[in-house]
Amino acid sequence: MRTGVVVLATALVLAGCGGGEPSGPTTETVDADVSADKGTPPEPDVPIVWPLTGVPAEEVAVRPALAVKIENAPQARPQTGLEQADVVWEEVVEGGITRFVAIYHSQVPGSVGPVRSVRPMDPAIVAPLHGVLAYTGGQQPFIDAVGAAGTQSVVMDEGDDGFSTTRARRAPHNVYGSPEEFWAQADADRTSPPPAQLVFAREAGQGTATTTGAPATHLDVRLTHASRAQWDWAGDEGVYVRSEGDQPAVSSDEVRLSATNVVLISATMVDTPFKDPAGAAVPETQLVGSGEGVVVGGGKQVAVTWSKEAVDAPLVLTGADGAPVRLEQGRTWIELVPTGSGSWEIA
Repeated sequence: MRTGVVVLATALVLAGCGGGEPSGPTTETVDADVSADKGTPPEPDVPIVWPLTGVPAEEVAVRPALAVKIENAPQARPQTGLEQADVVWEEVVEGGITRFVAIYHSQVPGSVGPVRSVRPMDPAIVAPLHGVLAYTGGQQPFIDAVGAAGTQSVVMDEGDDGFSTTRARRAPHNVYGSPEEFWAQADADRTSPPPAQLVFAREAGQGTATTTGAPATHLDVRLTHASRAQWDWAGDEGVYVRSEGDQPAVSSDEVRLSATNVVLISATMVDTPFKDPAGAAVPETQLVGSGEGVVVGGGKQVAVTWSKEAVDAPLVLTGADGAPVRLEQGRTWIELVPTGSGSWEIA
């Protein structure tokens, strides 16, 4: 009798283990539940913006940055196409006059100019863009330096396309260029679109100067004894409008030149061993290094430290707290003010 009871109990246990659906989850069902909870992490919400202005865009044109050397002597005014540049650098050249390095990407002017020659500080300005620099010519060491910095040159004196002259002005102030034709000559090594160069606020009105700075409604920038730029805050337009000395600066299409941001850079300027045709020493603004500056935007100003680690490194702007300074979305003009001989006043 006892043996029969044991056999019967064993049979019942075996039947419970082997028949019907399991009463609890198996290893397989646990794994299935866990995997169902796992998902692909959402993509970060990174807005599409034009890299050189921070302005929102539905799509960004796949073309490299195009820099053009544009004259600023009185005989060259009014210039053509400056109002459509994303970034404009103003640099001191020989004789106390200035020239511009106008950088285009988000807009395509029909014509730009007057176009002039390259200078020794231009490689440090354009190298971080890894794009194209168009100019009429220049001394061979300056031309070589552009190529050594990783930038492609498009040069009138070498027979490149895109340049034309006008009878409306006397030489050498009569050369103009076609951005479309310049871009058409870009080789496959150009970075397209260009890398961002400055830090922009994600939203309008959130630039560092706008949110934390002191008032800045008028800038008086003296670059040399012969070159003076003034900028006045036009609050209804949200930009600073430019004057050459006391005269409003306008384009050949009678558009007032303006900037959303004005960056003032105090940098050392030295005379190079090279001379211009009149025998004057060709100066060079030294941009690899660091120094003091000011960022102006939104009717406000903030002191910054600028730095540039190498010729092909971008300009970095930091505040007193060491954090990157955010610019307002839009066009930026950068004034290279010689330390000692140049100055600025902000009211």
